[in-house]
Amino acid sequence: MTIELSHYDPADFLDSPETMAAYLNATIEDSEGDVGAIANALGAIARAKGMTGIAEEAGLGRQSLYKALSPEGNPTLETVYKVARVLGLRLSVEAA
Repeated sequence: MTIELSHYDPADFLDSPETMAAYLNATIEDSEGDVGAIANALGAIARAKGMTGIAEEAGLGRQSLYKALSPEGNPTLETVYKVARVLGLRLSVEAA
């Protein structure tokens, strides 16, 4: 018996602002402070919307944005804010 695997990219399923926000919120809750996981989730959302356009609208280089929003990425708060704004997402904080 062989098992067939296929490539999974969450960007393929992030088709509305509500889905994108829910995905990012779930990642933040589950990541236990793993900045790379959060950056990667934001990267998946940016890929779903089109990384080149997001980079242009945010005033960032496409390659640097790919790097910042990778699993190894460590984007600045400024980058996160700019990308979130372009994606139509709002950052907020609530009491733990």
